[in-house]
Amino acid sequence: MSRGVFVTGTDTGVGKTLVATALLRRGVQAGLKCVGMKPVAAGCERVGASCVYQDVEALIAASNVVAPREAINPYRFPEPVAPHLAAAASGVSLDIEVMADRFRELAARADLVVVEGAGGFLVPLDDETTLADLALRLALPVVLVVGMRLGCLNHTLLTAEAIARRGLRLAGWVANRIDPQMARFEENLATLRARLALPLLGVLPPFPNPPDPAAVAAHLRLP
Repeated sequence: MSRGVFVTGTDTGVGKTLVATALLRRGVQAGLKCVGMKPVAAGCERVGASCVYQDVEALIAASNVVAPREAINPYRFPEPVAPHLAAAASGVSLDIEVMADRFRELAARADLVVVEGAGGFLVPLDDETTLADLALRLALPVVLVVGMRLGCLNHTLLTAEAIARRGLRLAGWVANRIDPQMARFEENLATLRARLALPLLGVLPPFPNPPDPAAVAAHLRLP
């Protein structure tokens, strides 16, 4: 396995954090020093006077390497909107080089850094750059989380094409059954397996909320 992986998704809310934390736990089980990274988080939960970023907390809980929060999550914004909008509202510029520096800091401490994106692969960071540019800058293999629901075939194939066009390696994909009532689930799964021709790292069934991280990890393998 390389120094890290970049976890992206076909959309927002498809289970990137679920998969990222499960990959971390699998790495820990394999005896690796593992740490998660969320370069930019937008949207927090108010707990008293505190603003808690649940994705970041989940990554920290699944890691076995202690690292500064500023490295794990360089940019954070309370409003749950696209990163470039949240940053503009706060008067902040999202700098890919800062994110790359924080990644190198984490990679110096760990065998495996699991970097979780925000939203989908082409989510903007500013007027010119996207999260795809960050993945390219980090030069990490990509794990694609597919939210299994109506429309996922198009979303998945477009995302896989965008990843390949940038010369990045798609290390594998995860089918996350976010719609338990999805019609013809098995046929859709078979279609994606045939057209992606990439390692299927796991098929996640519907889990209770909140899911048991150990149960999720049992359904995945490392790329």
